[in-house]
Amino acid sequence: MASPSPTAGPATGATSQPVVSPAPESTPAPGKPSPAPGPASSIPNLRDRIPKLEPRRRRQPEPSNPQPVPETPPLPPLPDLSSVKFQTPSRRILTPKDHTLFLASPTYTLVVSFIFHLSESVADKPISSVSPSSITPTVQAVLDILNEIEELCRSTPPDDSSGSRFGNKTFRTFIDKVKSRTPHFLSLLNLPSPDAAPELSTYLHHSFGNPSRIDYGSGHELNFFLFLLCLHLLSLLPTSTFPSLVLIVFPKYLSLMRLIQLTYYLEPAGSHGVWGLDDYQFLPFLFGSSQLLSHKYITPRSIHQALTLEQFAAEYLYLNQVAFVNSTKTVQGLRWHSPMLDDISSAKSWAKIEGGMRKMFVNEVLGKLPVMQHFLFGGLIPATEEMGSLAEQQPELTEEELENGKLEIFDDSEGKRHVHQQAVGWGDCCGIKVPSSLAAAEEMRKRGMGGGGLRRIPFD
Repeated sequence: MASPSPTAGPATGATSQPVVSPAPESTPAPGKPSPAPGPASSIPNLRDRIPKLEPRRRRQPEPSNPQPVPETPPLPPLPDLSSVKFQTPSRRILTPKDHTLFLASPTYTLVVSFIFHLSESVADKPISSVSPSSITPTVQAVLDILNEIEELCRSTPPDDSSGSRFGNKTFRTFIDKVKSRTPHFLSLLNLPSPDAAPELSTYLHHSFGNPSRIDYGSGHELNFFLFLLCLHLLSLLPTSTFPSLVLIVFPKYLSLMRLIQLTYYLEPAGSHGVWGLDDYQFLPFLFGSSQLLSHKYITPRSIHQALTLEQFAAEYLYLNQVAFVNSTKTVQGLRWHSPMLDDISSAKSWAKIEGGMRKMFVNEVLGKLPVMQHFLFGGLIPATEEMGSLAEQQPELTEEELENGKLEIFDDSEGKRHVHQQAVGWGDCCGIKVPSSLAAAEEMRKRGMGGGGLRRIPFD
């Protein structure tokens, strides 16, 4: 019989384990698991392999904004009307140099002071805080003027035959009606000097948009407050009337402008699209944030709450404007149609927002040449003598070209004088017509396409 194999067990079935010598310690091949830990003496020293933990450093404070919040300059004394040279207001900011002169002029300080004093007069005040008994005859006359202009708008329906979402040309007919009624409007104000009529009428006409371009923007909104500023300088609107101007007159003006925008599809003037604060208005956000400065439970994030907007829009301009913007968009959600308003809502306080609105008014309205080239100067709101010194070198322009402010005069690096005709368009739109978002929403409503409410973004 053959002997058993060396690997086979004994015939009796007993088992025995082969003696295995310990393998020398070696580094495992890449990709293979490390062997189980052996005795303490074989554990590698990991002290140099694990990164050393360091205590967390305190976060450094963010650098402060280099531009402080603009302060409110004191209101200058009222002018002596016998020394005022009344004239039809005209443009005097033709070049960057003219704009620089304006920013250093007393008129710049006057405008900033007037707007900021209006804002401060309504700090922590809802609209209902103004008693009807406090409305002066001049304030009531301004309200009557706005009511009559509203009737002119309603009696001048747009031409819907084209179905265009761009500006409706009937708007020009409406402006002509306003101009024809202006002598009557001014008679309601009991002006102390009839020579002031051309100045007041010009600012009033420019408060409702541009008939050539059929557009409207923050520059036209500013013209309405220049109209009020002239009445203040004529001693017809003392500082005691400022709360009623912001909380009674301005809401009426906003209501009228919304009607005009929806009726004639006014295009945004100098709009930055969805990256702007609002296609048309600015001052509701400045005055509205001042109203909410110390509110106990309406926070900046409250603008995302539909119930808060519904309950308090009638009391606070900021909420009212957000609610109106929401109602005119074809998609749902501020972050989609108004991302700048959405970003601002993350601010910690209304004081932060109010300070930002002051900076924006100084930088984005008064500080922008495309806006201020349409600013009008007269006797009550004068320009400096140096401003517009190149006006005598203008070529003959048509009335429409003058209205569009297309002239650009400048010297190149070689000292050669250039006179260029800029592209048609308000502000920095580069002449491209911008359809109104109001027009889009209104056309959908007219065609029965808006019954289902706002569209939600699929991935919202």
